[in-house]
Amino acid sequence: MRTAEVKRRFLAHFESNGHTVVPSAPLPAIDDPNLLFINAGMVQFVPYFLGQQAAPFKRAVSVQKCIRTPDIDEVGKTSRHGTFFQMNGNFSFGDYFKEQAIPLAWELSTKPVSEGGYGLDPERIWATVYLDDDESIDIWHRTGLPLERIVRRGKADNYWSMGIPGPAGPCSEIYYDRGAEYGKEGGPEVDEDRYLEFWNNVFMQYEIADVKSKQEFRVVGELPAKNIDTGMGLERMASILQNVDNMYEIDEIRPLIDRAVELTGKRYGQGVSKVASESHPDDVRLRVIADHVRTSLMLIGDGVTPSNEGRGYVLRRIMRRAIRAVRLLGYEDPALPELLPVARDAMSPSYPELAEEFERISQYAYAEEEAFRSTLRAGTTILDTAIADTKKAKAKELSGDKAFQLHDTYGFPIDLTLEIAAEQGLKVDTEGFRRLMAEQRSRAKADAKARKSGHADLSAYRSALEDGGAVEFTGYAEVSRESRVRALLGAPGRVEVAGLGEIVELVLDSTPFYAEGGGQQPDTGLITVGGGRAEVLDVQQPVPGLIVHKVKIVDGEIRVGEAGFAEIDTERRRAISRAHTATHLVHQTMRNFLGESATQAGSMNAPGRLRFDFNTPQAVAPSVLHDVEQQINEVLMQDLEVRAFLTSQAEARAMGAMALFGEKYGDVVRVVEVGDYARELCGGTHTPSSGHLGLVKILSEASIGSGVRRVEALVGMDAFRHLAKEHLLVSRLAELYRVPNEQVAERVEQTVSQLRDAERELEKLRAQLVLGGAAALAAQAKDLRGVAYVGTEAPEGAAVNDVRTLAQEVRGMIAADRPAVVAVVSRANGKASLIVAINGAAKSRGISAADLVKGALSGRGGGNADLAQGGGLPAEEAPNLLVAVERALADA
Repeated sequence: MRTAEVKRRFLAHFESNGHTVVPSAPLPAIDDPNLLFINAGMVQFVPYFLGQQAAPFKRAVSVQKCIRTPDIDEVGKTSRHGTFFQMNGNFSFGDYFKEQAIPLAWELSTKPVSEGGYGLDPERIWATVYLDDDESIDIWHRTGLPLERIVRRGKADNYWSMGIPGPAGPCSEIYYDRGAEYGKEGGPEVDEDRYLEFWNNVFMQYEIADVKSKQEFRVVGELPAKNIDTGMGLERMASILQNVDNMYEIDEIRPLIDRAVELTGKRYGQGVSKVASESHPDDVRLRVIADHVRTSLMLIGDGVTPSNEGRGYVLRRIMRRAIRAVRLLGYEDPALPELLPVARDAMSPSYPELAEEFERISQYAYAEEEAFRSTLRAGTTILDTAIADTKKAKAKELSGDKAFQLHDTYGFPIDLTLEIAAEQGLKVDTEGFRRLMAEQRSRAKADAKARKSGHADLSAYRSALEDGGAVEFTGYAEVSRESRVRALLGAPGRVEVAGLGEIVELVLDSTPFYAEGGGQQPDTGLITVGGGRAEVLDVQQPVPGLIVHKVKIVDGEIRVGEAGFAEIDTERRRAISRAHTATHLVHQTMRNFLGESATQAGSMNAPGRLRFDFNTPQAVAPSVLHDVEQQINEVLMQDLEVRAFLTSQAEARAMGAMALFGEKYGDVVRVVEVGDYARELCGGTHTPSSGHLGLVKILSEASIGSGVRRVEALVGMDAFRHLAKEHLLVSRLAELYRVPNEQVAERVEQTVSQLRDAERELEKLRAQLVLGGAAALAAQAKDLRGVAYVGTEAPEGAAVNDVRTLAQEVRGMIAADRPAVVAVVSRANGKASLIVAINGAAKSRGISAADLVKGALSGRGGGNADLAQGGGLPAEEAPNLLVAVERALADA
């Protein structure tokens, strides 16, 4: 049974049992500050489990794409570790509990294939339950499972919590006995390779106050609504039903391994899973390639692009591990063009959008591989230098600092460092490398801990939400309204009154104020309550459904429960709305000129200006930007109607509405369309028609990361004012050059070219001035204990390259058999610098240029025994540097 069919049967089974089918949320976990990626099927339902929102359905079923990276270094070493996986889950929000959850799982698992089930042999199924969960044992036994195949286990295995205060409860896990050839008899406690877990039922019936570990936490009570959270591992079930050894052999992964084998010429006998991984690194690498290429495909498919931070860094690391593994197997050519299409073909039966978006996905993947290949080339050069220096120093081990620098700064893999160093007969200080890596991880964990909210910080907001439900936003239709103060939140929590000068957060029953979101900045304005007035500084939605106004009391005082009048700053709203509508036009027009892959990666809509980030692997030509701007302004002149309406997500996609990668949309979505020109899912505010924008002027286009570009533009009067200033500037330049306006650019280019030519000539003259006295300096060399010493100061402002060349020129004019040391100081920008060059005869005497520089500069400076330099001291210290070098030679 193919994996896509396993998924289809799961959804069909639970849908026929009253569950609403919920699409997989995108992999980027946009609603949870604690997660980079969705890592479990229940993540998108967390607000319902925490009581932050009322669930729109009593029962749900989903197949959720998941990413887990903590064990990334273990991928391939066992048959169970993987980075990307799919979690089949069924959920009940206070509707049914153990009595139905266990039979539903049993029925699907054992029902014959011909009847829509998985057809597992009931005699090979085991279940585990929490130690004192007699109820689950009884249900399992009544369902048909013998008592000898029901095992009690402790908190570490069969008790679940979110890792933070909140819902928790006992689990009941389901295992399948794969047979004696896979290990010992005796059940899951004896051998979890033979007895493979494929399903976990979590019965959330308790609330815990604190969590120290899985073994130690404090339960504070039983929850009134008992929820069900179950997860069936799609890959594990597929491996059972396809009768293969493990997840690396299933239909979604095995083709990647086979293709990697073809590329690298590796052979693995009875199969990847049959080989003891620790003694067969090639088989581990094949698994890494398959897992990581599939993971990369899914991440880029959900809008993540390689970068040096956050999700993009995780993707980059995963991709580079795959590329490195291919290289270590002996394949030197670009590998992703050979592997990524295989992953696409394997995954598109379940996710058709991967085939539809493959052009965009492959652009980013192939560009990243090429960039990494360049990194490897550069890193190899740096490593070769480090190896040469290590050998010169007669050391047998490359320092951990150098290995870490190559890994951290240049992205050069430690495995490759070890391999190349071994070829040169050197070891690597791996203990030092690991220590530095551990220090880096500790810093990263500390940063993560500092930003982790644990949901506890939101308790005051959740309380305000529970008091009156979701706050109604009326700002699409009105700019002011009467309302009532539901809650005030100050520094210590909820308060009843706020007085003059205080800054508090204010919650209304309903509000016309737009909360910041979707790239749109929040509204500002005034809220008048009785005799008090509050200036609205910011508007946010800290938990779904709750709109909170950050206000400063500017008159009187405001009390909870009082009626008030909320009025937004309409000029600001109109200016922001113009910018937001313009962003939609920029998005659509960029796609018109650059292709469908130019998708939005971020935006900022402020009064009169916008910032639009979009995915594209290359810079946008100035001519294309000009055409984009012209087409946008032609749309403005057509004065197309801007219309917003609600529809189903399926209908919106059918009519071509663009959705943003990484965003999670409900079944009902809001569509904003500008005539027939642009159509997009959006919750922001907009102008009545395109003509209201007046003018859009693109200011700049630049890179903000790998494969992500940024356009900044002005809208409306801000654009007119900018053009007016430009016109005045051009007119002034035209007067100065005494040419028509249209010839100003040409004359400016001529002037710049002339200036550059003059600067080059000046540089030549400076170099001649610096180098002109080299012969005389060499002839005047002092004799210091048998060493010819030249110490001089270059003309002030001399270029560093010229100073270095002077030192080398003077050194070359001294007889090769005479030990020579040349020291040149220079002054520039208020700082003094020193360059020292020595010849081979001086080096044979044990003299080192690097030692002389560091001695003069108290340990600072860099270079090698032949040539070194340093600086940073005040300019007036220049003569003292020469004195220090001369003294060191005299005392040697």
